[in-house]
Formats: sequence, structure tokens, C-alpha cells
Amino acid sequence: MSQLTHINSAGEAHMVDVAAKAETIREARAEAFITMNAKTLNMIINGSHHKGDVFATARIAGIQAAKKTWDLIPLCHPLLLSKVEVLLEAQTSNNRIRIESYCRLSGKTGVEMEALTAASIAALTIYDMCKAVQKDMVISAVRLLEKTGGKSGDFKVTP
Repeated sequence: MSQLTHINSAGEAHMVDVAAKAETIREARAEAFITMNAKTLNMIINGSHHKGDVFATARIAGIQAAKKTWDLIPLCHPLLLSKVEVLLEAQTSNNRIRIESYCRLSGKTGVEMEALTAASIAALTIYDMCKAVQKDMVISAVRLLEKTGGKSGDFKVTP
């Protein structure tokens, strides 16, 4: 891609007009990690956190965030998502949680931002719920893993 799509010929930010684009099935997967000490992670895994089920809350927050991405990122289109999934995996060997999000729709624009937002907000929700126990948790490696559909073609991170 040789130019930024959200910058017009005058160099100004603008929302891309997708009216003439074909509707296709579009999917995206993203991930994020949140690293913490073993005590905090065990509290989450064991369900002994005083605020309740951290994974359930983070999952719901990620789903809500995907649906509201257009309200958070100024130039994103409001999308009618057909599926949003947020998976959380405790990785005890690394004292971290891996968050993977998946978004799907049939539409005229991609869902990469929705997947990235879902993973990011799920990680931030975990931080919010656990900050009273540990303030130095680290959210890292938020990235797009895969996207399919649309004119720009498919993308997949190579392992």
C-alpha cells in the first residue's frame, strides 16, 4: 500500500467512503498479553479475587469494546459484527495471560481495529480488576494475528 487511506489529497484526516466497496466476509484475530506476578495470576486462576471472576469480566469487556470501536477510534465505521469472541489463557510458566480476540462480519470494511480493541480492552480490564493487588503488571505485544477478506487481501503473522 503506497498511501494512507485515512489521509485525503490535502493531507487531512478523513473517514474513508466505503459505499462502492463490495460486501465480503471479513475476519480478524488479534492478541495481547498481560504479565503479572505468580500470586496475582494464581488469584485469578483460583477465582479468589475479591472483585469476582476476572476472566468473565475481561471477556465481556472485550466483546463490548469490539462493538463500540467506532465510538473510540475517530475514523472507524460503525459495524454490524456477526461474531466477537475473546479467549483468555493463563500461561503460568510466564506469569501472564494471553488474550486472543476474533471478530467477523459480512460488510464493506475490515474488522482489524475491532479485534485489536477487544484484545486491548480485555487486557486493560484485567489490569483494572487487579491493580489493588499489583500495580506493576505489564500489557504488551498487542498485535494483529490474521485478517481475511477485502480488497487488500489476507494477512497472517508468520510464526
